[in-house]
Amino acid sequence: MPDTSDHKDTYTRLIELLDQHGAQYRLIDHPEEGRCEVVSPMRGHDVSHAAKCMIWMVKIGKKTKKFVLAVVPGDMKVSQSAVRGLFGGTYAGLAPDDDAERLAQSVKGTVLPFRFSEELNLVVDPLLKDHEFIYFNAARLDRSVELRTEDYLRIANPRFERIAER
Repeated sequence: MPDTSDHKDTYTRLIELLDQHGAQYRLIDHPEEGRCEVVSPMRGHDVSHAAKCMIWMVKIGKKTKKFVLAVVPGDMKVSQSAVRGLFGGTYAGLAPDDDAERLAQSVKGTVLPFRFSEELNLVVDPLLKDHEFIYFNAARLDRSVELRTEDYLRIANPRFERIAER
């Protein structure tokens, strides 16, 4: 497991990023939890308003791979075939935990919808735009962020692709 001090730095980087861009957000403290369907009621919103963030690995041929930060509404899952197809891959699956935590700079269950690594390709499903606010763990299991969706989109400037499925 990566050094947890790095994860505190990721939390600090997140807050600095939001403040630097004048984002409208609030912090929500809650018991430690990283699963959207469990933490959403603790935060006081429907699970569909959560930003579920997962790091995928796409293999392109035998020697090339890309990492994708896939963001979908919390009540959806990421379509393996959609992610694979976007990058012309021969295989797509969740990245191994050590790669995911290194790239996210946070532990499993606390992946941010922002990329702090150039190795990550950020892809967001357009369904995420359906709500005024999105919610996600703040690189910590015990604190989340409620962020105005338009601020998220302005700051993250993601690639939009239909990658969510029920």
